Amino acid sequence: MKWITRSNVKVDRVACPWLIQRFVDPEAEFLFVPEAELLETARCENATPFDAPRLAEVKLNHRGDGCTFEAVLEDHRLDDPALARLALIVRAADVKGQEHVAPEGLGLRALAEGFAQLGLSDHERLARQFPVYDALYEYARRLVS
Repeated sequence: MKWITRSNVKVDRVACPWLIQRFVDPEAEFLFVPEAELLETARCENATPFDAPRLAEVKLNHRGDGCTFEAVLEDHRLDDPALARLALIVRAADVKGQEHVAPEGLGLRALAEGFAQLGLSDHERLARQFPVYDALYEYARRLVS
């Protein structure tokens, strides 16, 4: 299945592909385009759009105080307590004003900003940051056990 989001990924747009590939769709293919091209490219590519808060048509998006990672958990009925804890870390890193929900979020935000400054392509950012999310998931598993 194809999934599509805005280019220049940072926190939620790295965390969601990690979550999707690890727990929803192991064969997922990710596309990254400018926001103005998102809906049309999604239609042309038959891709599921995610994390585009300014586009009301996108179902997998921030909801209330939550981030898109939490919407993916909800829509795909992923009830793993470690993923729920990781979702709070992602929200704290991604959503301004939600930093208080997980102290680890500020560190994750700093890492995402650093990767963005390296000038890597979006696909390279995923490749380099997925191990960070693997490690955070293991950390979260220990917290909730």
